[in-house]
Amino acid sequence: MEGVGGDGPSTAAAALNQRRHDVSKLFQHYLDKSTPHSLHRWIGSFILVCVYALRVYYIQGFYIVTYGLGIYILNLLIGFLSPLVDPEAEPSDGPMLPTKGSDEFKPFIRRLPEFKFWYAITKAFCVAFVMTFFSMFDVPVFWPILLCYWLCRLCEKDLPQAVPEAIDFLRRTEG
Repeated sequence: MEGVGGDGPSTAAAALNQRRHDVSKLFQHYLDKSTPHSLHRWIGSFILVCVYALRVYYIQGFYIVTYGLGIYILNLLIGFLSPLVDPEAEPSDGPMLPTKGSDEFKPFIRRLPEFKFWYAITKAFCVAFVMTFFSMFDVPVFWPILLCYWLCRLCEKDLPQAVPEAIDFLRRTEG
């Protein structure tokens, strides 16, 4: 009869699942402890960015990985700079931005909170760093073309979407 005796693949799978659960809890514990220390988190991420940049510079490759990373970070930045609810696009019965000095002040609530923004950027740089160890991701491209395309995308699509929303919010809260 299978499964009798406690030996076999089911015991190994249960032990592996328990170990994975323990590591996940430990990781979450350290993430929770790092939440109030935003300056230290960003310094650590900056060091990771520098290590990644140095690796790409010295290898002279993986430009397509870096380009994809740049597009991803740009999308994260737009989410970070955008409000959770656009009052002009979605009129609601909930809290609105003040229009007069006597109105109650409603703080700017981001679509992507700072901690999630930091975590996503750090995770993205870790994944990109690991990708630089595998030659299958080193697609030969002429990097200036990717840089020009990324800058054009930034200036034509992404910034015009995010900056006016932030400026409009600042105008409403000051006046």
